[in-house]
Amino acid sequence: QNQRIPSDMVFLRTSEKTGSCFIRTDQLDGETDWKLKVAVSCTQRLPALGDLFSINAYVYAQKPQLDIHSFEGTFTREDSDPAVHESLSIENTLWASTVVASGTVIGVVIYTGKETRSVLNTSNPKNKVGLLDLELNQLTKALFLALVALSVVMVTLQGFVGPWYRNLFRFLLLFSYIIPISLRVNLDMGKAAYGWMIMKDDNIPGTVVRTSTIPEELGRLVYLLTDKTGTLTQNEMIFKRLHLGTVSYGTDTMDEIQSHIINSYSQVHSQNSGNSTSSTPSRKPQSSAPKVRKSVSSRIHEAVKAIALCHNVTPVYESRAGVSGETEYAEVDQDFSDENRTYQASSPDEVTLVQWTESVGLTLVNRDLTSMQLKTPGGHILTYYILQIFPFTSESKRMGIIVRDESSGEITFYMKGADVAMSTIVQYNDWLEEECGNMAREGLRTLVVAKKSLTEEQYQDFESRYNQAKLSIHDRNLKVAAVVESLEREMELLCLTGVEDQLQADVRPTLEMLRNAGIKIWMLTGDKLETATCIAKSSHLVSRNQDIHIFRPVTTRGEAHLELNAFRRKHDCALVISGDSLEVCLKYYEHEFVELACQCPAVVCCRCSPTQKAHIVKLLQHHTGKRTCAIGDGGNDVSMIQAADCGIGIEGKEGKQASLAADFSITQFKHIGRLLMVHGRNSYKRSAALGQFVMHRGLIISTMQAVFSSVFYFASVPLYQGFLMVGYATIYTMFPVFSLVLDQDVKPEMALLYPELYKDLTKGRSLSFKTFLIWVLISIYQGGILMYGALLLFESEFVHVVAISFTALILTELLMVALTIRTWHWLMVVAEFLSLGCYVASLAFLNEYFGIGRVSFGAFLDVAFITTVTFLWKVSAITVVSCLPLYILKYLKRKFSPPSYSKLTS
Repeated sequence: QNQRIPSDMVFLRTSEKTGSCFIRTDQLDGETDWKLKVAVSCTQRLPALGDLFSINAYVYAQKPQLDIHSFEGTFTREDSDPAVHESLSIENTLWASTVVASGTVIGVVIYTGKETRSVLNTSNPKNKVGLLDLELNQLTKALFLALVALSVVMVTLQGFVGPWYRNLFRFLLLFSYIIPISLRVNLDMGKAAYGWMIMKDDNIPGTVVRTSTIPEELGRLVYLLTDKTGTLTQNEMIFKRLHLGTVSYGTDTMDEIQSHIINSYSQVHSQNSGNSTSSTPSRKPQSSAPKVRKSVSSRIHEAVKAIALCHNVTPVYESRAGVSGETEYAEVDQDFSDENRTYQASSPDEVTLVQWTESVGLTLVNRDLTSMQLKTPGGHILTYYILQIFPFTSESKRMGIIVRDESSGEITFYMKGADVAMSTIVQYNDWLEEECGNMAREGLRTLVVAKKSLTEEQYQDFESRYNQAKLSIHDRNLKVAAVVESLEREMELLCLTGVEDQLQADVRPTLEMLRNAGIKIWMLTGDKLETATCIAKSSHLVSRNQDIHIFRPVTTRGEAHLELNAFRRKHDCALVISGDSLEVCLKYYEHEFVELACQCPAVVCCRCSPTQKAHIVKLLQHHTGKRTCAIGDGGNDVSMIQAADCGIGIEGKEGKQASLAADFSITQFKHIGRLLMVHGRNSYKRSAALGQFVMHRGLIISTMQAVFSSVFYFASVPLYQGFLMVGYATIYTMFPVFSLVLDQDVKPEMALLYPELYKDLTKGRSLSFKTFLIWVLISIYQGGILMYGALLLFESEFVHVVAISFTALILTELLMVALTIRTWHWLMVVAEFLSLGCYVASLAFLNEYFGIGRVSFGAFLDVAFITTVTFLWKVSAITVVSCLPLYILKYLKRKFSPPSYSKLTS
């Protein structure tokens, strides 16, 4: 118990009496409920464990494949008298990385290593690089070309005299400040800061940033791919409604059902105890008589009994402490106490239905492979023998069970399934379709329950045909389905049940917000088509008035072509498609399909394997070039999360696998709104401003160097000494420029209130060649002004040109930061004054650096000169000329074409 299965095996033997065991598959397909697996009966029947080694048998298995929901094989034992052939299906297999939930199991290994289903379904992770980094890399390349061009121009103007190639390299070194080396450092520090801010945000507690390289991506997402179970829904079911055609019971009227059940059972028992002989005949004429409208009470009785019998649920009793393993079994038979009973099944819906029948008085107390026991409100135990079970498949969309009542020996075939599948099977009636529609609109999952009484002859005939079909190797599924269908005719409709899968907190407003932000949401789920459509409606993934186009299952190229054409004619409707059809479409019409799907407001893919989820992500990236984000909570979402540009994991019931593999992990789905709208927006805007500013910083000083050199007959002499250059990029301007990280253009409340603002970001306008060229022009203008101004105003004291121009340069940089900032923060102000203070202090003790070239150091910069009025006013004049026009331009731009966010804040 609780051990992980090491490799893919065929299940031969178990310690459980029933010959079956439960396994947990949450790490394989993301479903939290337990799956029932059945041992091969031939080996399970062997008297002792050691006999496994003495028989002569072999297993035939198909070749390894991706699909975790299918398996075909045969088991053959040769040494018995007639050779035993058994068919193996998915329920005889134990896949690797699932966990045994009950008992012990012994199996024979069929796939290992790279061939196991779980390994075939995983993908290798890749390093993620943000779009912003790629854009900045492009700009840096452009800057490098500019640097080379500028140096060549300088040498050309010199006239290629003397050793010109040496001069070329001297110019290359002088202008090397064009290339922003500090850009990477600044950006990485910025990213660390954004990560810290996201983790410290009180509105989204528990958020962890696991990748520090891509916080800007959050601001540019166009596609959001989400998992359904556990991400949008809580994976908890609640029984909401029982509909009998004439009467409908909701949550508030369940007590009526309870009283009906108690009455009907007390009648039956008083009859039985009075004269046990008359109880059986009294039922006979009833069935032969013409169908009279049955009383409500008996119909409720029938319906509840059907729900209590038609399922794949097993009650599990937790043994009380201090009971050894052997006596546990002996005790279970007598003791069906309610305290320690839990139900296990392969789907949470089924558990809910059985728990509901318990609440109205009919309790499932015991179940093994051949029988089931129900406890009536009066405490009597009813036993039913299970003759056949037809499990639920995604094709048939229904499950059936044939049981024989122990007391009366009647054989009944019960069946429950989706309305689509059942409507053709049950007898004609006028309310089923309408009521199903009503329930679906409320967001309930509907199941139709029906029954059919069989005579002994009918059943024997069926059984022989069924067993024959099960042994065929070719088209086994088709033959079996055909036999079962012979029974599924004219069944008596009992009732309709509605179960609600609760959505996570605030899923609706969050999805609404994301949709308004221009993000297209795709839901990729391993669930059934009906359920997926239902959740899509109830979570408002598909808005109320939208059509839903359900893509019919296609298998061939021609069908896919027709379906795509049918879909093309529809406008503005959501698409629902199953994994198999998707595979076919992508195989033949990949480009057309993606193009159509991308125009849809919402897409739902159901029955997706983990690999398919990752494949869809890659398709979107490849075809649209837009940024994608995947969000999920289970081990089955890991490959999708790793493939997306930005993966978000939710720490949920299904373990932490997804949140550990993701770039960001959150605790609830609703946090994603704030993560994108506020943090994504801020990170992107700030990084863009920061990157461009760092570039501008280098360009300005290079421009000044160029002007200086050209005035002095293209001499390759540095304008500023080493330390000034180093100080310029670090101490003097580092703090203010980096304080751009604290800038925000919109208050978080505004960003959440008007998600439409997010649309602008996805166009990538904050950082493009256009904005980059604007900054280049600003730099050239400012550099030119600063240098020429210094030369013009200082003919007399020419030697002081360095001191003056450098002071003006620092002031300009500080003012430019002030100009770029949109909302002030006290730290920014501190940074500005700190830098200015540093500079003024350094003027005093770094005086030898302010001379020109190699002219005798320190002779010229006397502190007296700096403190004169002329120095101050000339510096101020130059600074004003270089900055004022930009302030005016910016003001005018704000007035005449304000950005969308400023319209909101005013």
